[in-house]
Amino acid sequence: MQRRTVLFTLGKDTPEAAVAAAAEAARDEQAYLACLLLDKLPGRPYFILGTSAFASAAMPEDWIDRLNAARTAAQSRAAAMADMLSRCGCAGDAQYAVCTGAEMRLHAARRAKTGDIVQMAEGLRHDGEVFRDALHGALFQSPAPVILNGSPFADYERVFLAWNSSLAASRAAHAALPYLRKAREVIIGCFDPDITEQRDGEDPGTDAAAWLSHHGCTVTVSQYPDSGAEIGRFILARAKEAGAGLAVMGAYGHSRLREAVFGGTTRTMIEQTELPVLLAH
Repeated sequence: MQRRTVLFTLGKDTPEAAVAAAAEAARDEQAYLACLLLDKLPGRPYFILGTSAFASAAMPEDWIDRLNAARTAAQSRAAAMADMLSRCGCAGDAQYAVCTGAEMRLHAARRAKTGDIVQMAEGLRHDGEVFRDALHGALFQSPAPVILNGSPFADYERVFLAWNSSLAASRAAHAALPYLRKAREVIIGCFDPDITEQRDGEDPGTDAAAWLSHHGCTVTVSQYPDSGAEIGRFILARAKEAGAGLAVMGAYGHSRLREAVFGGTTRTMIEQTELPVLLAH
């Protein structure tokens, strides 16, 4: 897993220790660490109604000052991170953006398109908007997989692969191959499978098991009929039951009133913090 480019996405409250740990791990793996510091705009201008039928924008008096302060702080921290990478002997760079949610998605997507995997930094969840927009941009607007709650440089003895016949699940499995090959055991879980030739096949999961076996993986296939439970929670429960250190699954989303949102199962796996998960779309 050497020579990879890792996009390390972080927020203004990400601890310095987390950045240092990522830099040291990247250095040890001879990886390139592309740091992207994101922060949202300070309180946006609001609208007021006048005597006409149209609303007009009202700008808080200190808004420009607060915007400049946020950009100066982000620029200063990015420069400090670049200096730390250099002192640590880690190849990498540090960029920053203080912008709207839509722009955050574009920034994350653009950087992820030339990376191998995306790591969402510790503490980024504390700023829900930044976390959601950065994750959505990287996950749905780039080909790179995203890892949450864990390090892209870690080894996992047992990996739980949530499998179905979807393209997203296949992409996730391909993206996770470096981890699957190094794992002592891979558990393939098929949830509420559609046992037809047109969907999951007569024996769901066996095709993926045969493929991974050719890669030298030790594979176990488990088929779980509909339990009535929410699929995301069911995946988590079965992964923990199997003693997995990493879950791998395809990510799904859809557009609602022009605002992209995560699907239910994907949202459950994103919101949980108990298990490292690798997602790909």
